[in-house]
Amino acid sequence: MSEILFTVTEENLETGMRGYPVGYCTTSTVDPYKGLFYAGLAVSEMSNWQPEEVIYLIFYGKKAEEKELQNFKKELIQRSFCSPKLISQIENFPKESHPMKLLSAALLFAGTFEGKDDYLEDSLNLIAKIPQIVATLINCHAGWGKTNPSKPEMGYMENFAQMLNVPGVSSEKLIEVFKFFNILHYDHGGGNLSAFVGKAVASGLEDLYGSMSAAMSALAGPRHGKANQDCLTFVQELNSDLGESITTDKVEQLIRDKLSKRELIYGFGHAVLRVEDARATLLYEFAQKHYADHELVKLALMLREAGSKVLKENPKVADPYPNVDAISGILLTAAGFSYPQYYTVLFGMARIVGISRQIVYERKEARESKGTPIIRPKYLYKNLSS
Repeated sequence: MSEILFTVTEENLETGMRGYPVGYCTTSTVDPYKGLFYAGLAVSEMSNWQPEEVIYLIFYGKKAEEKELQNFKKELIQRSFCSPKLISQIENFPKESHPMKLLSAALLFAGTFEGKDDYLEDSLNLIAKIPQIVATLINCHAGWGKTNPSKPEMGYMENFAQMLNVPGVSSEKLIEVFKFFNILHYDHGGGNLSAFVGKAVASGLEDLYGSMSAAMSALAGPRHGKANQDCLTFVQELNSDLGESITTDKVEQLIRDKLSKRELIYGFGHAVLRVEDARATLLYEFAQKHYADHELVKLALMLREAGSKVLKENPKVADPYPNVDAISGILLTAAGFSYPQYYTVLFGMARIVGISRQIVYERKEARESKGTPIIRPKYLYKNLSS
């Protein structure tokens, strides 16, 4: 293994520790030019995989044989049913709260009613139970009525879709897009904010549920998980500003106008990537195939072209290409799930898979099973009066 040496200078401080290696991630990696990989396999290869196949890959680091996959599916089914006390608690959450705050709260209560005080058991249980937790949370917060009984034998995301009571949209119509969204958001390396926060909290030996609750609070902000909601709002506003007869040239000019006013262009750029996000590429292809006539999909495709063209002209822009948030919320809207307040919750439901597995590694497997020490970075004193 090659030695990595860093010299820390004053310019490195107060930069969010960006780029500094602090450990290992066994679940996924992000290559600046090749994109996201789960356990060494490019996510671009998984467009036809079932969620359970990808979860197995992330959890065990290898592709499942057919018998292994069938046994794993049975295991998830057996672990999937939530305590009635937990469901009752979620059903009585205040509707005034933001859904992401409710998700964090639900995970804390899940630790009370479901916790085994074992990171491995709790991670598998939470992965199995999170579709019912999230379906109940969304139905109750949205006022869509009692959640349909869980039927995990239908499949991981098939069950989630049928538990939801989305007005005027059949669960069958939502299954494929929910599957795709779910798989593409399972993990994204070890250093993104939600993963790091979850592992940091677990380093103090908080249980898995409390650690995941903290991770979801980290995910909730507009610089992280809420970006998909903000990108949708941005495209909706562009659509309104452009009016009828939208063309790529008009989109390009509007982007130039916004940049001249120092306004943000949402959905472009990434901390690691230097090409179009492979997840975004897959979602664009899916949207083009299934929802090409939807007005927001049409605009998103024009924005994909025009936005990159304009941003490439600025040498200071390291990554002028679309990220996954540029299209994920638009695709959900086009498919009939036009409820952006829940998009980050769907993100969180997926990301629980990767973060929980990373926590298991750091608590039970790292450093010859001793686990990583408590997170304790060094801060230098700064006198504000000088």
